[in-house]
Amino acid sequence: MRFTLRQIEYFIATAECGSIRLASERINISQPSISTAISQLEAELGAQLFLRRHAQGLSLTPVGRETLAEAKKLLDHAQGLYMLVSEATGLVQGNLALGCLVTFAPMVLPQVAHSFAADYPNARVQPEVADHEILLAKIERAELDIALTYDLHVPEGFEFTPLAELPPYAMVAQTDPLAEQSAVTLEELAERDFILLDLPLSRDYFMGLFARAGVVPKVTARLRHQDVIRTMVANNFGFTIANIRPRASAALDGRPVHKLRIAGDQTPMRLGLLRVAGREPTRLVSTFTEHCVSMISNSYIPGMEPPIMVPKRVQ
Repeated sequence: MRFTLRQIEYFIATAECGSIRLASERINISQPSISTAISQLEAELGAQLFLRRHAQGLSLTPVGRETLAEAKKLLDHAQGLYMLVSEATGLVQGNLALGCLVTFAPMVLPQVAHSFAADYPNARVQPEVADHEILLAKIERAELDIALTYDLHVPEGFEFTPLAELPPYAMVAQTDPLAEQSAVTLEELAERDFILLDLPLSRDYFMGLFARAGVVPKVTARLRHQDVIRTMVANNFGFTIANIRPRASAALDGRPVHKLRIAGDQTPMRLGLLRVAGREPTRLVSTFTEHCVSMISNSYIPGMEPPIMVPKRVQ
């Protein structure tokens, strides 16, 4: 047997993504490396695993579909060996399938993954970025070991470890008159054009802020990409509400934005770790959890400004 587990891993990623480009983004390996690995695997097995169509990307051949099922079993067995040795020796090693919520992944994921790999060189982080509902589904199907996300919806059977609270704030253009204020009310914002981050659960959270204040916002755009929203805000198309606080004070086009505190006692989002409950975590997962708990808090979140916490009223 002259094929490698690395070739098997690249084959699985490409089969699941449907293209080498998407597989490259998913597992953070260059496209030429993946292409070469698949060609070598096909040569070793003596079978064509993919149909290569320039317009539609890649699709599995019949033998490719059968090979994919066996390849997943093989990789699972290999991971099981890592886990067995890890539990027996106390060595932290193996592949950690880590999910991360798309809204804060660009800020949090790189430093968390890099620092963990630096502290535990025998462990390899395999990141997956998606919205909250997709992360839940992948954790449930055991495609992810654990995920960094919010506690917006934690169904029965899942366990959430909170790390930091992120209160909401309003984002306006630097030239907006509101930028001169120290804070803004939801009643004031409801009269202005609102660009809503239209992702599952997030939209309910943002709209719920206004509902609890007894006002209805004037939603003029619903978008799923924060960078687009941020740039539109910077160009005075309206305001938005967010919880993550990027260190950058400008949109991608270079125009500045201003973060504005929302007056009142607003419900924060909680950033934390989500995994299946009732199952003893492996040494790799428990060590990663400890790593995140020691790194992330209300006073420090990788890639972000510390959240502005409003003191709680004394009853």
